[in-house]
Amino acid sequence: MAAHSSSTASIRILASALLLALSAPAPAQQGPQLNLPRVELSAGMYRIDAQVALSDAERATGLMHRRDMPAHEGMLFVFEQPAQQCFWMKNTLLPLTAAFVADDGSIVNLADMKPQSLDSHCSAKPVRFVLEMNQGWFAQRGIKPGFKLQGTPFRKP
Repeated sequence: MAAHSSSTASIRILASALLLALSAPAPAQQGPQLNLPRVELSAGMYRIDAQVALSDAERATGLMHRRDMPAHEGMLFVFEQPAQQCFWMKNTLLPLTAAFVADDGSIVNLADMKPQSLDSHCSAKPVRFVLEMNQGWFAQRGIKPGFKLQGTPFRKP
């Protein structure tokens, strides 16, 4: 019986160690992520070249550590299911505007976000998409909630 107890204890220790290792946070990324896939979107006559953040790690890093971003570029965050999405700007050096976007491409709400802030900015209703652009990009083009973005992610299958 002692051998059984010893092997059971070993299995428990091994399982606990494995569980701890799997739940540990991924190492922090020290630089901007630049090699994500891209998608072309449009906002009326304006073209947007958006990097696409699909995985949890890509979404968590987002536009952190970027020192600049061309005016026509942004990042599209894609989630599996519609939910209230909340964003903050930890380690993000650029002032950004987040557009919370419904499945059909309609902008639900916009939020201007200050660099390196932990203030939370959330969608007004459940969404699967969030498009971050340089702050002022939407305002300078007269794009407001209700405006419909176009592109492959917003097409019905």
